[in-house]
Amino acid sequence: MAAAAFWQADKDPDAVLWFMPADAAIGNLDALATALSQAKQAAERDYIVTFGMQPNRPETGYGYIEQGSSVENTDNVYQIARFLEKPDAETAKHFLKDGHYLWNSGMFIARARVFLEELLLLAPDIYHAVKSSLSSSGSDLGFVRLDEEAFGRAPSISVDYAVAEKTTRAAVVPASFEWMDVGSWDAVWELTTKDSDGNAAHGNVFLDHVHNCYVHSEGAVTTVTGVDDLIIVVTRDAVMVSHRDRAQDVKKMVERLKKEGCPEAEQHVRMYRPWGFYESLNKGERFQVKRIQVSPGEKLSLQKHFHRAEHWVVVEGTALVTRDDENVLVRENESIYLPLGCIHRLENPGRIPLVLIEVQSGPYLGEDDIVRLQDVYQR
Repeated sequence: MAAAAFWQADKDPDAVLWFMPADAAIGNLDALATALSQAKQAAERDYIVTFGMQPNRPETGYGYIEQGSSVENTDNVYQIARFLEKPDAETAKHFLKDGHYLWNSGMFIARARVFLEELLLLAPDIYHAVKSSLSSSGSDLGFVRLDEEAFGRAPSISVDYAVAEKTTRAAVVPASFEWMDVGSWDAVWELTTKDSDGNAAHGNVFLDHVHNCYVHSEGAVTTVTGVDDLIIVVTRDAVMVSHRDRAQDVKKMVERLKKEGCPEAEQHVRMYRPWGFYESLNKGERFQVKRIQVSPGEKLSLQKHFHRAEHWVVVEGTALVTRDDENVLVRENESIYLPLGCIHRLENPGRIPLVLIEVQSGPYLGEDDIVRLQDVYQR
């Protein structure tokens, strides 16, 4: 948010920005437009405005806002009495009954200048680190690449703690549009169409005597029998089972996996890159098989490896391969061998995606065994 505000302030410091999380489901766009108009009017009076959503249940997974007195000469804008952390069940019931407590949507509307003024006042470490990061940034492929070292000096803290809970300029618009923070699997269950037993299923799923469950499978046949109120998620590398009431606790398990050194906590079978993606198909002692897809016109970095050799088999499209001092065009059903230590690059010169199967062999197959010599993405 700070970087976006700095970037915009260089063009128009009084521009009104709308910051929002990426995991919100929003309906009733007419009501959203009304709420945005009300928030914009308050932001133009130098308030930092958030949307407060009307609770319809005693939710323990959201933070809350206590609505204060109205802001003079505004329509449906109120002072924020205080922000509250995610409550326990009894406190959430009290909030719902009281009627003066709103769900914190995590969205903010403010002038770029105002947000930066409050950031400088309340969180100067963030202000100076991000300002330096943007000043030293680069640009490629339409992206602004912040300076990593400078940005890393900024404390890791939410905007609520850093600014919203401390500023005297905070205001809230009670909003009536449909909103849900899709930050947990029970929220996905609520949003998904259900069968007559209250179940929502995705993928190759078979249910018997199951009620009020969400079952998601990414390929594997998944059978569920005789259970209620569960969330079951099956991916190619992991299986998660949780009671719906404990769906928020998945982050605790992720932290445990990180502490135990499980790579699945942070790595997926399919990993996206600026040029496309790759996914692991099989891995054993001293070998790994991957599927690689390169978008039309894109290319990987010019690189070499110290611990592995690679064999590429093109199954779709055409590959232009740099191998030391030669450039080789590899067509469908053709292959090329890249010995350990050779300098190589993969490029898709065509108009359709390039798909190939990569077989790696060697004593160490980690992604950090890459020495990049040239990279259009400046990694």
